[in-house]
Amino acid sequence: MKPAIIFGTRPEIIKLSPVVRAFLKLGIRPLLVHTGQHYDYEMSKVFIYELELPEIDYHLEVGSGTQAEQTGKAMIKIERVLMEEKPDVTMVQGDTNTVLAGALASVKLKIPVAHIEAGLRSFDRTMPEEINRVLTDHASEVLFPPTDEARKNLEREGITENVYVVGNTVVDAVLENSKIAERKSNILKLLGIRRKGYVLVTAHRSENTDRRRNLERLVEILESLPLPVVYPLHPRTRKRLKEFGLWERLKSLKNLILIEPLGYLDFLKLEKNAFAVLTDSGGIQEEAVVLGVPCLTLRYNTERPETLKVGANVLVGLEKDRVLMYIEKLLNEKEFYKRMANAPNPFGDGRAGERIAKILVELYESGRLKVRSSRFI
Repeated sequence: MKPAIIFGTRPEIIKLSPVVRAFLKLGIRPLLVHTGQHYDYEMSKVFIYELELPEIDYHLEVGSGTQAEQTGKAMIKIERVLMEEKPDVTMVQGDTNTVLAGALASVKLKIPVAHIEAGLRSFDRTMPEEINRVLTDHASEVLFPPTDEARKNLEREGITENVYVVGNTVVDAVLENSKIAERKSNILKLLGIRRKGYVLVTAHRSENTDRRRNLERLVEILESLPLPVVYPLHPRTRKRLKEFGLWERLKSLKNLILIEPLGYLDFLKLEKNAFAVLTDSGGIQEEAVVLGVPCLTLRYNTERPETLKVGANVLVGLEKDRVLMYIEKLLNEKEFYKRMANAPNPFGDGRAGERIAKILVELYESGRLKVRSSRFI
């Protein structure tokens, strides 16, 4: 069996790492294709090294651009690789432009697509990620929703065949790597911060960074927080801050520790030891509940509603008063903090990667891993 795994961002590398390891344990070396959607390829190589994964086979250097430019470039370059390598299945994970490009290029070549983390829905079609995940699900032959809620979303859209609820690979990755991070990383000492004494912030989504007023509201939130703030700054967010004249204002904040994007182990240790996390990232919403860290999401919807239902996460948008209300509540009400921090993990037992590899091998060996002419009949 020859599987191809296509990814383009560091979060994808992290979530796909348990799948790569599971295939290796079965004696199968997957083809690794990095589109370079995140153009900091050197940082991606650090992630590969930290996670002890095989070398990337193809780096496509797609880089940044508009939604159409990035997706189109990725499709063209992925197609060339697939035509040369002829894999038996293409695996993609999540909702990035790379995911959609990989799925479309594959299915048009009659290569079956397996979508890991299928069925997530924010029900907000203004988000590029929502379009990507919906179209990818409908182009895929095998779907791996992380939860039963995600499976029901697929069922509502008529997708019921080759659907396997396996849990979320983020649990595998966090459980496998958090102990290593505690042992190897000295990031708290380097930054001069203490455990549970800071808020960790990440913000990079286009709806929060590409509009001046929204980015200004984010800066206002950071100005108002009563705890030290650690903010690993995404390159695109830095660019927008400078474009909108907000860079100097942000840099002047006395409570802010502004740092470059980190390697996975350093970030994981920061996340695990934070008092709370403020984020617009879907993956970090998941990681926070696995790590037992209260999460406030800087969005008005989420494709991870399970985190809300178990009480680990709250949608606060870019509403400064709402953010402050929850931060004060976490600071002053011990029982409330405990409820958020001890919320049950809804994403599985940490064996999702193993299940995904096993199912795909079984489908391949039985001759059922192929693109069918009439999928839902």
